[in-house]
Amino acid sequence: MRANSLALRLFLSATVWTVLILLVTGFVLSGLYRDSVERGFDRRLSVYLKTLIADLAAPDIPIEKTGQMLGEPLFELPLSGWYWQVTRLDRPKPEVTSSRSLWDRALPHPGDQPVVADPDGSRKSYVQGPEDQRLRLVEREVDLGDDGRFLVAVGGDAAELDDEILGFDYAIATTFLVLAAVLLLTTLFQVRFGLAPLNRISRGLAAIRSGKAEKLEGNFPVEIEPLARETNALIDANREIVERARTHVGNLAHALKTPLSVMMNEAAARGDDDALAGKVKEQTGIMRDQVTRHLERARIAARVAVVGTITDVVPVVQALARTIEKTHHDKDLAIDLDIHAAEARFRGERQDLEEMVGNLVDNACKWAGSRVSIEVLLEQPEPGWQVVHIVVDDDGPGLTPTQREQVSRRGQRLDESKPGSGLGLSIVVELAGLYGGALNLGTAPIGGLRAELVLPAG
Repeated sequence: MRANSLALRLFLSATVWTVLILLVTGFVLSGLYRDSVERGFDRRLSVYLKTLIADLAAPDIPIEKTGQMLGEPLFELPLSGWYWQVTRLDRPKPEVTSSRSLWDRALPHPGDQPVVADPDGSRKSYVQGPEDQRLRLVEREVDLGDDGRFLVAVGGDAAELDDEILGFDYAIATTFLVLAAVLLLTTLFQVRFGLAPLNRISRGLAAIRSGKAEKLEGNFPVEIEPLARETNALIDANREIVERARTHVGNLAHALKTPLSVMMNEAAARGDDDALAGKVKEQTGIMRDQVTRHLERARIAARVAVVGTITDVVPVVQALARTIEKTHHDKDLAIDLDIHAAEARFRGERQDLEEMVGNLVDNACKWAGSRVSIEVLLEQPEPGWQVVHIVVDDDGPGLTPTQREQVSRRGQRLDESKPGSGLGLSIVVELAGLYGGALNLGTAPIGGLRAELVLPAG
């Protein structure tokens, strides 16, 4: 999942809500469990408290024998954390009777704290007991009439409460961690499964762009299906527009070439002595070059606009090398091919590749002394992006930096003795630029001009 992606947004939002809900639920459950355990502990203390009150109310049990019916050994173990204490309040000096576990200490009274009493008159709170133990204390004041008025208190070690609650918190935290991991994995699966149609569309568009497919195919969910349908319609409309543009360009070329040829022929028939004919011939030639230039631009732009056209590079280069070598057979040239990437493919139309490479090789053959070299490479400047390099070297006189810049301009020729219109290299520059590529001129290792054509790979 990449940054600023729908998948990451969905996953992070689900993660935040999952963690938040589990945290809130965990705190609520922990609080409810604490209340439940505390109520159970209080009920246990209340049983002991009621037993002590029953002993006090029994006429045949003296006060010093109170607590024998509790049946809890911890009340006999010194400083065990479990204590009871009975204080007679109707005497000038309060008389205190306590469990053996309390030893010579005394229990604090919750009555000294702002504690709300229960309906039965008992008060419950946490107090600091002997040895700094934290106790859960329940006390109640009992009036037995002629038998006296007593304050009965029972305390238990709160560590039992804390240990039980801590064990529950640990168990629920472990359970919720596992549950969170499972929920997040499930969310991740749901996100990937739910966004899979968008990935299919992305791969389908890449296949169309690379020429492996002509349209988006397959069944898509109802939410995505309109997008796929409209995308296919857009691709079809683009193809139709390009085809119409090609037809119009062809018709315009035929409509203009014939009148221009007639004007050129009529001017030529008047002879070189006729100044008007010479001027007409000159301007007609300029018009023909301008028409050729703009028609060529329109034709190139229409072809480049076609989506999904891929051309194998090596067969085109090999065929052009054989053809041009035969064309320049009178110079006894040797055209060397050095193919480093037999699988190289150009993302564009075959006739454009033929035009670019053909112009470069033909230009090299015109100026070469005896040797022309063609090299095909496939490089990856950065991840996910490949380019085709077609390098054409010759052993001719080469060009200076100023001359290299000049010959790249349309119609510029350095030597009128060589055949041509001066449009070759400029057409290559323009074509390569329309495809997002470039033409770089330099010095060849074999002494002449090096022309390096860089084009997008398919």
